[in-house]
Amino acid sequence: MSDQLLERVRQWVEHDPDPATRDELTELSNAAASGDEPALAELDSRFSGPLVFGTAGLRAAVGAGESRMNRAVVIRASAGLASFLTERAGPAPLVVVGCDARHGSEDFAADAAAVFSAAGCRAVRLPSRLPTPLVAYAVRQLGADAGVMVTASHNPPADNGYKVYLGGRAVGSDDERGVQIVPPDDALIAEHMAAAPPADRVPRDSSRVSAADADLVAGYIERAGCLRDPEARSEISIALTPMHGVGLDTALAVLRGAGFERVSVVAEQAEPDPDFPTVAFPNPEEPGAMDLLVALAADQDADVAIALDPDADRCAVAIPTGAGTGDPARDWRRLSGDELGALLGENAAADPDRAGDTLACSIVSGRLLGRIAEHHGLSFRQTLTGFKWIARTPGLRFGYEEAIGYCTDPSAVRDKDGISTAVRVASYVAALKDRGATVQQELDRLATLHGLYATAPLTFRVADLSLITRGLDRLRENPPREIAGSSVVEYTDLSKGGPEMLPTEGILIRTEADDRVIVRPSGTEPKLKCYLEVVLPVPEGGTVPREEAAARLERISEQLREVVGL
Repeated sequence: MSDQLLERVRQWVEHDPDPATRDELTELSNAAASGDEPALAELDSRFSGPLVFGTAGLRAAVGAGESRMNRAVVIRASAGLASFLTERAGPAPLVVVGCDARHGSEDFAADAAAVFSAAGCRAVRLPSRLPTPLVAYAVRQLGADAGVMVTASHNPPADNGYKVYLGGRAVGSDDERGVQIVPPDDALIAEHMAAAPPADRVPRDSSRVSAADADLVAGYIERAGCLRDPEARSEISIALTPMHGVGLDTALAVLRGAGFERVSVVAEQAEPDPDFPTVAFPNPEEPGAMDLLVALAADQDADVAIALDPDADRCAVAIPTGAGTGDPARDWRRLSGDELGALLGENAAADPDRAGDTLACSIVSGRLLGRIAEHHGLSFRQTLTGFKWIARTPGLRFGYEEAIGYCTDPSAVRDKDGISTAVRVASYVAALKDRGATVQQELDRLATLHGLYATAPLTFRVADLSLITRGLDRLRENPPREIAGSSVVEYTDLSKGGPEMLPTEGILIRTEADDRVIVRPSGTEPKLKCYLEVVLPVPEGGTVPREEAAARLERISEQLREVVGL
């Protein structure tokens, strides 16, 4: 162990206010000093550099050290944020603090609020174990200067995180109120964090900490419950899972407030459990994560199955296929994030009572939303990946990202919101049922009108992050001249930016057949992600060519595996 690393560890242990992580790091350090190679590698990892704000804020495994989520990191992050807010917003900034049910969440939220209070901020604590959208809602509703949500959303059980929203006096327009931070604010907050004293020397008290008024949560429930289309009269049956997260009570209250009484819940996943025992990854997008939900939906003969991720800011939907085989895996299918985005976009665009004149999605999301916006005479905007970009779109009526995140009520929640999305979905299914139609028939109608826009993900999960860099380098050094037999007509290195978009790590490729491929590293997990899209015309009166699209996507996927070498 180098003297430099030894000194950094010693300093951290000396100033760590948490005896549990102090002991953890001391034991690890002693093992490394005695020649334990795995312990030394772990120590190097825990001191690989301070956490920085990424796509979804600070996020890492819970544990001791500067590169992990722990009380010391949260305390110094909160001290930096308090200093930034005082400089930006003026005296006594108002900060909302919420948390989910992950390991460490309650302690991290309590520490954050105490740091804000001692720094002269007014801190409002939301009740524990509440969904992330409540923080985004509270920032706008209370006119708060900032909000902090302690969550790692859909990450593996070992992780936790610290998400920051700005509002009130800290932003310049309503489009930015209650939206996650973006550059340069993330770098400015990081500078204040770096200047903060060691964690044990950061003052904490509770003199300016208050509990949120009960009317705040009730107001969100009432608002989201009013999102049901009054013309959607059919009674429907819903199967629901919160996936061991914190969304169940709020979601049930909202759905029942909207008039949806027939809701069955996956019992094994109903209660918050930070170990997520029934799923390999607590992410509705992952294979197998919705199996229990689909089984329940089939058993209850539900009209729709809805999955929330653990902090309930994302929503996935499965629909019956009509196959009637008796096998839930064949009788139900999960909609892709782009399919649900197109449906909700069409629903928003066709509603003359919705505020806003713009539909927006991230650059890696499907392009059908642009066609829908054009068809309805609305504006359309593509943004960088992440809701911190989508949600600040001026005049936003609806926004989404293919990773099952949807903003369906931007006047109230300027972020993705799985619970309000669940209401919109249930309302849409009921309205289609009124007309004797199904969700699949609505997707076919959109394909007939605009062409079939079919998308698919190709994801490489890696243990060695350098493999991601190598894969992108291969693509830059040997760009394909054709994909699936069609000549490449556009090759854009997104790291160079453009007139309407800041630089971001990734590559975009488009072919003469209008196939599109985007390759980029994940902002939240150790993955290289590829976003594939093909566009096929639908002959008038003909069948939607879904099998042809699936075969073409698979052909592109196979070619891309060879190109990136993973």
